[in-house]
Amino acid sequence: MAQQPTVAIVGRPNVGKSTIFNRIAGDRISIVEDTPGVTRDRIYAHAEWLNQYFNIIDTGGIDIGDEPFLKQITAQAEVAIDEADVIIFMVDGKQGVTSADERVAKILYRSKKPVVLAVNKVDNQELRLNIYDFYSLGFGEPYAISGAHGIGLGDLLDQVVAHFPSESDTEEVDSIRFSLIGRPNVGKSSLVNSILGENRVIVSDVAGTTRDAINTTFEFNEQLFTMVDTAGLRKRGKVYENTERYSVMRAMKAIDDSDVVLMVINAEEGIREQDKRIAGYAHDAGRAIIVVVNKWDTIKKNTHSQHDFEIAFRTEFRYLSYAPIIFVSALTHQRLNQIPTLIEEVNANHKQRISSSALNQVISDAIAMTPTPTVKSRRLRIYYATQVAIAPPTIVVFVNDPELMHFSYQRYLENQIRAHFDFKGTPIKILSRHRK
Repeated sequence: MAQQPTVAIVGRPNVGKSTIFNRIAGDRISIVEDTPGVTRDRIYAHAEWLNQYFNIIDTGGIDIGDEPFLKQITAQAEVAIDEADVIIFMVDGKQGVTSADERVAKILYRSKKPVVLAVNKVDNQELRLNIYDFYSLGFGEPYAISGAHGIGLGDLLDQVVAHFPSESDTEEVDSIRFSLIGRPNVGKSSLVNSILGENRVIVSDVAGTTRDAINTTFEFNEQLFTMVDTAGLRKRGKVYENTERYSVMRAMKAIDDSDVVLMVINAEEGIREQDKRIAGYAHDAGRAIIVVVNKWDTIKKNTHSQHDFEIAFRTEFRYLSYAPIIFVSALTHQRLNQIPTLIEEVNANHKQRISSSALNQVISDAIAMTPTPTVKSRRLRIYYATQVAIAPPTIVVFVNDPELMHFSYQRYLENQIRAHFDFKGTPIKILSRHRK
């Protein structure tokens, strides 16, 4: 699948980066406060402009000084710059060009990335006349914007998307992209090495050794796979180190860019609360999911061990009832050769398309077995259904009133669809729409 471009908003503290980020992302995701340095970790979100979809990163301000957190903020911004395809360099139109802006510019020169200069807080015509001073920063035309009033963002985003790689630049070979996610120290890097049969990723017992995502392409049974190993995700309250904050963002991006996600669980530690959070990222993104229980060789087992573990998992992860579970060992290579075949299978299910006639026959039979619910003397009527998208399979059901479609009946319809079609490993989205 084509990777979405990434845009980083960079600048010294208190120039309004988080306000602009929130406007572009369409939600109040970043904390906005009139105090320099309040955004201490990058925030990552999805955005869209003129049917161009991209990821956007809000960074803490870059500055060179002795104020608290500034070294960490600088480091966060530098790794965000490294990750970005396009950089929005934001300055303050009311304060004019500062020495801190010039130091940020020097950092951006080294990135060799496309830079779009945004002059924020330009709320009147007098301030607009002052933006030409920012030509001195060496990034071409400054774009006057106002985060407070939403002025000028269209022109700014037009210029940003103009720098996105073309489809020909991002065209990829027919490779299934999959990522490994999970808490630190569950053995993701060891799995990567064992699958590849060579040490391409550092393996260590120290949690969080993998700071970056490493893409590796390999072939199995004439099918190409691209594997992305991500740094472990930790509870938000325990993410102190800026490189680990970066790895969380990088794992989110890896999930977005994947066809299939392998959720790795440590068999020795069992299921933890954070596993649910991590799996939720992939489920909400609509990715195909495989649960990989690693270090299975290290626990005491009996004939019911796998069954008991699966029951416990299904109880804790009811929303992942579709995800297959495989028990492996990176150390002994137990069942590792089954992983590529399983990835290929769930990837095919994720992109499966079923005919409207077959789908409507299943729904008609389901209604005959269990009639639609009645709410306040009004019965839900289902007229027809059709699949409108793949990856994940998305089905629109046309009804007399979408509010009458209770989630439990929707789940019933999903179960009936799964009983007749092989959607193992992939979520299904069912949307109710009013028939006009």
